[in-house]
Amino acid sequence: MLKAKTEQPLYLILILILAGEAVFILPFVLARIFRPTFLNVFNIDNFELGICFSVYGVVAMISYLFGGALADKFHPKNLMSLALILTGLGGFYMATFPVGNSLKILFGYWGFTTIFLFWSAMIKATRIWGGETMQGKAFGFLDGGRGIVAATFGVIGVFIFSLFTNSDLAESDLEERTQAFRYVIIITSTLVILIGIIVFLFLKELKSSNFKEYDKSLITLAGFKTVIKIRSVWLLMVIIMSAYVGYKLTDDISLYANKVMGFNEIESANIGTLMLFLRPVVGISIGFLADRSKASLWIIIGFIISILSSAVFTSGFIINGEIILFFLSVILMGIGVYAARVLYFAVLKEGNIPLALTGTAVGVISLVGYTPDIFVGPIMGYFLDENPGIVGHQMVFAFLGVFSIIGLIASIVFYRVAKFENYKALIS
Repeated sequence: MLKAKTEQPLYLILILILAGEAVFILPFVLARIFRPTFLNVFNIDNFELGICFSVYGVVAMISYLFGGALADKFHPKNLMSLALILTGLGGFYMATFPVGNSLKILFGYWGFTTIFLFWSAMIKATRIWGGETMQGKAFGFLDGGRGIVAATFGVIGVFIFSLFTNSDLAESDLEERTQAFRYVIIITSTLVILIGIIVFLFLKELKSSNFKEYDKSLITLAGFKTVIKIRSVWLLMVIIMSAYVGYKLTDDISLYANKVMGFNEIESANIGTLMLFLRPVVGISIGFLADRSKASLWIIIGFIISILSSAVFTSGFIINGEIILFFLSVILMGIGVYAARVLYFAVLKEGNIPLALTGTAVGVISLVGYTPDIFVGPIMGYFLDENPGIVGHQMVFAFLGVFSIIGLIASIVFYRVAKFENYKALIS
């Protein structure tokens, strides 16, 4: 049976952090930060972009299940480095600005490279790095650090974009902005490939024995059957789905800044980047707090904050001129969404999920937990395209509030179930 080491070199978690966000920059982060620009240069609307995300989600759904078992058989450096290189190559194709079905196929391709090859391998490597006593820190560092990486890519992207556009953005034509965005994509793709090479060269120090000392009979249908009998697995499906809906809907922040608050495209991109800078602050802080109490408790708190922040945006009080209220509400939403998101894999140990089946469990949980990749994009696009002005945005944040309530209920039940199961294990 697989055993976790209690201590691993610090630089390994830094590599996991760097790789863990770099792989998602092209399919997600660029569209989040540059959403108004993205829609213009690809000549699509919000609904069409949502369909691209849905194609990604469908491929990802299948990939979660089978990629999980794959992560229990191979060292993560091989899977993760290959995923990064292939994802970066897809970025060079993106820089040609494919249209119609070609763009959808590209997002489907990324669903395979980022999930089948990468996702479960990264989660398992992080769990092993955290050992027995640092699960909260491990996943707090991972998601918080990923926020730093995403924000850094965002700052670089905004700088490159502004470098190749007119100082007065209003005077920049579509061709100029398209060319500037092409440079953003090409440089980002190059960096992603370089990170893939770094992963292959240095992540090998996360000893390969950690990924080979397992019961091979579990990496079969029996492994899946074992996982789905664990109650906490089903609760984590709902918790992750609810938290991920919140995370996906923060894509609307930069568009809200542009369409409702009146910021230009560069200013709205900077506001999208601000959200990313909240991730490391929340992630690292919550990670330390979780190791001193219960990670599931802080997930509950995160959902409560998400409910409050979504209510503020849904109220319609945040309009052009209410700058301070807007920024305070953005910060509150970032704290709530990221607090729930940071820790949902840090509770695997609390939920009594065997370390040897981490990859399989992550795959099964993610099969449902990340279904928002399929439905959130089109729903958000429909709300925004069919309801111009602030009304569409209010509907988006009301949607966030509903799922935050669902996540709150599931996380409370998880907290109680995990507490009961751990008590039984203690007295048995």
